[in-house]
Amino acid sequence: MKEKYFNYSLVALIFFSGYLIVSGLWSFVNGLLGAFTLYVLVRGQMIYLTERRKMRHVTAAVLIILEVFVCLLVPVYFVVWLLVGRIQDVSVDISQLIATVQHFISLVQEKTGYDLLSTGNIETATGYMTRGVQFVIGQVGSLAVTSVVMVFLLYFMLISSKDIERYVYRLLPFTENNKHAVTGEIRSMVRSNAIGIPLLAVIQGLVAVPGYWMTSVPSPFLFGILTAFATIVPILGTGIVWVPLVAYLALTGNWIAAGILAAYCAIILVNIDNVIRFVLQKKLADTHPLITVFGVVLGLRLFGFWGVIFGPLLMSMFFLLVNIFKREYLDGEE
Repeated sequence: MKEKYFNYSLVALIFFSGYLIVSGLWSFVNGLLGAFTLYVLVRGQMIYLTERRKMRHVTAAVLIILEVFVCLLVPVYFVVWLLVGRIQDVSVDISQLIATVQHFISLVQEKTGYDLLSTGNIETATGYMTRGVQFVIGQVGSLAVTSVVMVFLLYFMLISSKDIERYVYRLLPFTENNKHAVTGEIRSMVRSNAIGIPLLAVIQGLVAVPGYWMTSVPSPFLFGILTAFATIVPILGTGIVWVPLVAYLALTGNWIAAGILAAYCAIILVNIDNVIRFVLQKKLADTHPLITVFGVVLGLRLFGFWGVIFGPLLMSMFFLLVNIFKREYLDGEE
């Protein structure tokens, strides 16, 4: 009883102190997830520099950090700066759009008796717009903090990579074969999402720009960037951008341009998205599409932006653990 008391008390203290640490530092979780993602991607380079090239760990870590700055952080900040500048310069035909919308609202009220401009509808729309603006501002504002935390943690993960991996590997509550399966699944899913999602976003943005340009959409390059970001949203995806643009063209009287853009996006953009997703999933990690879709939904709610990587990983790990339990404790009895 005394030994059990000590064991259970130790476990309870570990969980309690861990809960306090996680809840207190949750605002830095995006930096931690980003550092872990980058570590998985550059781990092979660190091994090559330290073991093959006999380079000191500190020197190799600094070189990799510089690589992260040049290949990741500088392009991201450049895109954000360019996006903000484009938003300030965007111009749309507001007067014609307002007149068309007012005509549409009066027509709906005349035919159905429903007032689209009722107090309740205006309050609901205002609430959604306010939350959307607050979310975007919050994500942009936390980008600098996340970047600093990510680079700081990545540096110490690189210089102590062997000790950290050995320590975590010994803590895993699995047999040797299952440990290899779990770590392999983590590496595969992180690489798949960290490489596949940005690549898909860039391709989608590049494909969307010609469609926006030939239909005279205001600032086609700006909406191409927004289309690239919209690819991370599950189910809706790029439709968040091009469907309102089709509606805008139709409301301003450009029915031909609206039809062309709708056909272009529905036939080319959407199908390219499906094909590229299928190819990337087969090449990088053979993951079921439902795990990716629901994993992204779960991850965005739990982790924010980095949830597009760690949501599917969490879903995949859940089913992997279920299979381990089935293989170890159920199949053996049969």
